Amino acid sequence: MSQLFYLKECSSTNDEISKFLLYENANFIGLHTFNQTKGRGQYGNVWTPTAGKNLAYTLAVNTQDILCSDFMLNYYTAMIVRDFLAKLSDSEVKIKWPNDIILKGKKIVGILIEKKKINQNNYFIIGTGINILQENFDEISNAGSLFTQTGVVFDPEDLALNLHEFLSEKLKSIPSDKEILDGFNENLFRKDLISVFEIEKARQNGIIRNVDEQGKLWIELEDGMHSFYHKEVKLLY
Repeated sequence: MSQLFYLKECSSTNDEISKFLLYENANFIGLHTFNQTKGRGQYGNVWTPTAGKNLAYTLAVNTQDILCSDFMLNYYTAMIVRDFLAKLSDSEVKIKWPNDIILKGKKIVGILIEKKKINQNNYFIIGTGINILQENFDEISNAGSLFTQTGVVFDPEDLALNLHEFLSEKLKSIPSDKEILDGFNENLFRKDLISVFEIEKARQNGIIRNVDEQGKLWIELEDGMHSFYHKEVKLLY
């Protein structure tokens, strides 16, 4: 049974979701807040939203219902969040590998997926942070929000409810690995374009070609094709 809960304020929806998984068959349980005080990003990054302006949302899904690899789940989650926002904003939305969502050149979404054992059940804890109404990002030049990128004022509560329904439905019917990989690559940010990368503290020009089923990004550099895991390469944009 899918349910969506709300907290006026919390440290992290990924941490607090366990309090709402109280019965044995709890699944597709969502939690959201518009004031998250200690949000975490992928690979230890910190996500600091502005209270009341942005959405922190987490969905808990029993691992028994996810019949694909962790990498594929990461790709598929990014895909469906991208699809949701593309439809919502009626704009071109891309996925910056591994799972940031880019709207008109600015990052508006970060995703963090964790595995946790809660009340004898194993869950994927799928956390999503969406910048909705925030206008000022200080020194974070590559960040934006739905409002800064579209000029449209979206209702955060409506967005949270619609996102929960959309993700819950899509995660109940996961397509094949090939379909996921093809869809991810089709919407890959800066794909087939000359870009600047930071690799081992040196800048190089290269062209993103694709991602693979092992979670690696393939970039064509001056001396040929190279593959990278996250944190081994940084796209400068």
